[in-house]
Amino acid sequence: MTNKVGLIGFPVEHSISPAMHNAAFKHLGMDWAYDAMAIPPDILKYGIREPMQHGYIGLNVTIPHKEAVMRLVTPDAIARAVGAINTIDFRTNTGTNTDVQGLIDDLKAYHIPLKEETVLVLGAGGAARAAVYGLVREGARVIVVNRTLQKAQVMLADLTISAGIRGVDAMTLDEAVEHAPSLIINCTSAGLYPKIDDSPWVDGVPFPKNITVYDMIYRPQKTKFMTQAENAGGRAIGGLGMLVRQGALSFKLWTGVDAPLETMFATALIELALKG
Repeated sequence: MTNKVGLIGFPVEHSISPAMHNAAFKHLGMDWAYDAMAIPPDILKYGIREPMQHGYIGLNVTIPHKEAVMRLVTPDAIARAVGAINTIDFRTNTGTNTDVQGLIDDLKAYHIPLKEETVLVLGAGGAARAAVYGLVREGARVIVVNRTLQKAQVMLADLTISAGIRGVDAMTLDEAVEHAPSLIINCTSAGLYPKIDDSPWVDGVPFPKNITVYDMIYRPQKTKFMTQAENAGGRAIGGLGMLVRQGALSFKLWTGVDAPLETMFATALIELALKG
C-alpha cells in the first residue's frame, strides 16, 4: 500500500513541493506519494482530520495555516518557540517547524559563518521569527529591522517568553548597518512574484562592505534585493536551498530515510522554470 503524505495551504497551486518530494520517492524506489490540498481557513480542522483518517502519515503546512494548526496537533519545542508548524507527523500527532533548520543548513552549505557574527534580519513576521530563533541558537548576534519597530519589539518579547531568546535588538536600518553586519537575511515578502520590483532595502542606505545577503524568496530566483547587493559588491544567495532543505527534513521525519538533495534541487529548478 502506498504511503501518503501531502501539503495543505490556501492556495497550493503554486507549490513545487509535490514534484520535489515525488521525484525523491521515485529516485529512491519508495512506494510513497505526495499531493497538495487546497484547504480554506474555515475548514482547517476538517482539512487536518480527513487526511489523517484516510491513512496519511503526515502533512506539510503552508500559508495561511502554519499558526492555526498549533491548536490542532501537539507542537514540539521548535514549533512552540517559533509559533508555527510546517510539518505534521500523524503517527505521534506532533508538529514541528523545519524552516528553522532548513535556513541554517543552507547558510552552512554556503560556508557562511554565524557564530559571533552580526546578522541583520529584515522583517518581523513568522519567517523572521524562525530566522532569529535559529541564528541565536547558532551563536550569532542578531539585529531585527522592520518598518514598524514596535512590531519587531513585540516579536522579540514573544520570543523571550516562548524560547528564552534574549540579547536581540530591534533597530531602524540606518542604525543597524552601523553595527557592521556580515550577513543580511530578507524574511519579508518584498520582491516576491509577482511584485518583483519591490525590495526591503531602503534607497539611499549603503550596503556594508563585503556583505552577504540571503533572500528567503525563491521566486524569482534573483530578486531586486539580491541585484542591489551584488551591484554594491556583495554576495547574494536566493532562498531555493532553504525550501529544498526544509523539505528534505520533512522527508527524513516521515520516512526515516535521508532525502536525495540533488534530485530535489534539480526538480525544484525544473518546476520553477515550468511555472514561470
